[in-house]
Amino acid sequence: MLHFEDFPAGTRFEFKPVTVKAEDIVAFAAEFDPQPMHLSEEAGKASILGGLAASGWHTSAIMMHMLCGSYIHETASEGSPGVDSMEWKKAVLAGDTLSGVCTVVEARVSRSRPEIGIVRLRAVVANQRGETVAICDYANMIRCRQAGAKA
Repeated sequence: MLHFEDFPAGTRFEFKPVTVKAEDIVAFAAEFDPQPMHLSEEAGKASILGGLAASGWHTSAIMMHMLCGSYIHETASEGSPGVDSMEWKKAVLAGDTLSGVCTVVEARVSRSRPEIGIVRLRAVVANQRGETVAICDYANMIRCRQAGAKA
């Protein structure tokens, strides 16, 4: 189990590749973001996106799944106080394979709760051509092995 002390600045977590399926794009969009370019190949091709495109929110959800698989499920995580920024840089199209990396930017012990560390991270997701499709800057609260520890 990873704790706050295991997250010094510069630590990297690689994402396992995920291929985005057309049926998953449509299912997510039908429930959460029913815009035409997310619901049909024809509408996607007619848009500036060039094909059936995942909603940015879907891309974010895929990234969250990748984060869980890369480190969160093996961590004494207490959740997140929020996302500082979420950028969708390029459309994710049906058939794209996404991968990426999450890097610790900084880590400090909480001033009000010394048993919790605040870890700031940057996740970068890219497609199979190495093009960045999403960047997320966020914080994760992670329990310390010992109160007041240093990462």
